[in-house]
Amino acid sequence: MGVSEPLIQASLLGEAVEHGPAAVFVADEEGRYVAVNQAGCTLVGYSREELLSLGVADLTDDTGKWDEMRESGRVSGTSTLTCKDGSLVEFSFIAGATIVAGMPVYVAVGIDET
Repeated sequence: MGVSEPLIQASLLGEAVEHGPAAVFVADEEGRYVAVNQAGCTLVGYSREELLSLGVADLTDDTGKWDEMRESGRVSGTSTLTCKDGSLVEFSFIAGATIVAGMPVYVAVGIDET
C-alpha cells in the first residue's frame, strides 16, 4: 500500500493540519466556523467547541477581508483577532474558497504566527 493512496493521504493531511504549527480556520458560507485545528484554538484561547459556536464576525470586526474572499475566492492579509480573554492578536493569513465533502467552505491558514 503506497502513501499516494487517497485514504492514506487524507489521514496524513488531516493529522498534519490538526497538529501542525499554523492556525487553520474553516468557515461555511455564512461565516460560521465548521472546523479549526489545535493551533487555531491556542492562538485565540478558545476550545474547539467554543470556536465551533462562533463565526468570523465574532473574532474580528474587519469583515472586509471576508467579503473580499467570498467575492474573489482568495485573499491574504492581516486581521486583528479578539481572543477569549479580550486581548488582541494579529493574524497574517492566506485564505480561499474550496469544496469539502460537497460543501463550499472558506479556509484561512496563518502564515506568520509568533
